[in-house]
Amino acid sequence: MTENRFLRWLRPWVFPVVLVGAFEWYARRAAALGSDALAPPTAAAKAFAGAAMDGSLWTATGFTLGTAALGLLQGAVLGIALGVVLGLSRRAAQLGSVSIEVLRPVPSVALIPLAMLGFGFGVRMELAIVAFATFWPLLVLVQAAVQQVEPRLLEVSRVLGLSARERAFKIVLPAIVPRLFVALRLGVAVALVVAVTVEIAANPNGMGYAMMIAQQSFDPALMLAWLGWIGIVGFAVNAGMLMLQRAVSRRMGVPS
Repeated sequence: MTENRFLRWLRPWVFPVVLVGAFEWYARRAAALGSDALAPPTAAAKAFAGAAMDGSLWTATGFTLGTAALGLLQGAVLGIALGVVLGLSRRAAQLGSVSIEVLRPVPSVALIPLAMLGFGFGVRMELAIVAFATFWPLLVLVQAAVQQVEPRLLEVSRVLGLSARERAFKIVLPAIVPRLFVALRLGVAVALVVAVTVEIAANPNGMGYAMMIAQQSFDPALMLAWLGWIGIVGFAVNAGMLMLQRAVSRRMGVPS
């Protein structure tokens, strides 16, 4: 029984280990042929240890996670609130459909020049772009989830005389908890991707900026270390969201 559990835990790690081993072999072979554009994962691990020891790893990670979280919070609050309204009101959904479909396809990175004019370099510019990027998927997914709530539940709420606020918090939100967390997990991924992208393009802070500086300094080992660390951070954040989803679902008595 214990052996089977260990094998189930080990199986998902087989392909990543093989992939890292293959990349190590390829990078060393390229270096032997005179190329300095790639660094083997072992060199990246040493560079990672150096960044962790001098504190730059934690400073940049804290900045990126902080701005991504604050931007996601802003986008989520607005997206969930408007999604519930549009999901409950067919008239409101019709009125807002054209505006949503025109603005939603605009790439968030296309707003970098405009955000720089309005907010300059720094946190506020990055927050605005992350909030814009996370607002739309949360709005669309929450609206779709609300529209699929069992109609009889809404009829019962009307018979009981619940206000719109009570209907949203007592009927709608508990009913869409699983789909709401799917939307939030998507929002978390979008927030991290956009935050790193903005830092690479325009904000002299965070993990994206650190990776760009490593590239400009011709330090492929450090650049690869940052790239791997961003992936690990994303994996950890998603795992945390899954744990939070299960905890909240159990507390609300909703199957996760």
